Amino acid sequence: MLNSPYLSFTLIFFCCILFSALTSSLPVSDPELVVEEVHRKINESMSRRKLGFFSCGTGNPIDDCWRCEKDWENNRKRLADCGIGFGKNAIGGRDGEIYVVTDPGNDDPVNPKPGTLRYAVIQDEPLWIIFKRDMTIQLKEELIMNSFKTLDGRGASVHISGGPCITIQYVTNIIIHGLHIHDCKQGGNTYVRDSPEHYGYRTVSDGDGVSIFGGSHVWVDHCSLSNCNDGLIDAIRGSTAITISNNYLTHHNKVMLLGHSDTYVQDKNMQVTIAFNHFGEGLVQRMPRCRHGYFHVVNNDYTHWEMYAIGGSANPTINSQGNRFLAPDDSSSKEVTKHEDAPENEWRNWNWRSEGDLMLNGAFFTYSGAGPTKSSSYSKASSLAARPSSHVGEITIASGALSCKRGSHC
Repeated sequence: MLNSPYLSFTLIFFCCILFSALTSSLPVSDPELVVEEVHRKINESMSRRKLGFFSCGTGNPIDDCWRCEKDWENNRKRLADCGIGFGKNAIGGRDGEIYVVTDPGNDDPVNPKPGTLRYAVIQDEPLWIIFKRDMTIQLKEELIMNSFKTLDGRGASVHISGGPCITIQYVTNIIIHGLHIHDCKQGGNTYVRDSPEHYGYRTVSDGDGVSIFGGSHVWVDHCSLSNCNDGLIDAIRGSTAITISNNYLTHHNKVMLLGHSDTYVQDKNMQVTIAFNHFGEGLVQRMPRCRHGYFHVVNNDYTHWEMYAIGGSANPTINSQGNRFLAPDDSSSKEVTKHEDAPENEWRNWNWRSEGDLMLNGAFFTYSGAGPTKSSSYSKASSLAARPSSHVGEITIASGALSCKRGSHC
């Protein structure tokens, strides 16, 4: 749909990149090395802040990578080099052109019009997608994304709400940044286009804010999410290499599901970093709920939950470090963790650990599995610890979609 005099070369180049990305979607053999790298970046950012190298420095390594630049608008793609954790290699549309969404309406799920968001996300070539002005986009059906796309809401107040929302299905290299995603509804039982060459019949969708289904190299950063039909961010069916960072999540029941089912063993390859998010008012449970894989939960601020904060089943590894947990006043909901769908003689072998977490108002974390004295890999990861939970307020203070003004620090 987008014309280029070098179309053949572009397609060959894109196919090579896609093949490389897909073959690199295998799980990291030693996830503790990724944990160590996250710790190192956090510590370096905090050290620079203390030394006064950056007047705008926050100690948040993602933000300090790009927010200190006044000319961020003309160097938007720098963001793609600022990721951390398991999703750090998500480049989105870094190697493509800038596409500007000018039309928030006219959403045609089968024949999208140029200027609309849907027209951009289905293209085969990489695109860095930005927004002309403040807008609310009410989609008629799921926004099914193609590989190598960035949704960059900086410089505008962009809301995706009131209809089905974002689906990342069997694609790779997606960055979603700076969007307000809320009041997402179910869609389906109709045809929806997912590429310039193909559209197909979609059954009923769940109504997630962001649905990652067999996706890899995905980074969701600085979004504000609330009040969707099912999950705010769900990753299932073999998804991996994901970072969820700097988001502000509110007013929702089942916040984040990571892993399809206890019997879907392919999710053993799932590896997710959850960093610098604020889990805020009106949340109930699943922050996240994990199955099978490896989940690094680091320097998040948990100020509200009604049932529990972090749960899981089917033997996931949960590595909780430097988070702040403020328990609700309800005496029956003080426990941060919930080991689900298994008797104690089974779940006590699951590897759930807490290091440097701050427990407030009676919050407590139920450990299981290997601890520092039992696991050499855990001891190795702990040798360079996450920032203490006392820094969480500083690191997460700007969570959610930022109000970025052109010509000034974001």
